[in-house]
Amino acid sequence: MSDMTVLAFFPMPGPMEMIIFGIIALLLFGKRLPEVARGLGKGIVEFKKGLNDVSSEVTNSSYDRNDSGSGHRPPPPDERVETTAPKFEPPRSEPS
Repeated sequence: MSDMTVLAFFPMPGPMEMIIFGIIALLLFGKRLPEVARGLGKGIVEFKKGLNDVSSEVTNSSYDRNDSGSGHRPPPPDERVETTAPKFEPPRSEPS
């Protein structure tokens, strides 16, 4: 069952439903309604910040693991030393 099928059973509230929700909230919270809304907003912001932190940690740790998977990290391009293969020299005398 897809998400769209589940959402089809719960249509978006119209203007009349929103007014009813507002009246219920006003009756329940009264003068504290701005404080409740502010706390809810801060909670949502902290939740999103936490999700972003976890996402960045996962991304950074996966990049770190890929870079150091062999245990040897290559030096930066400006510090690389050019290596050459040893030159082959034939023996000077015949083996006896």
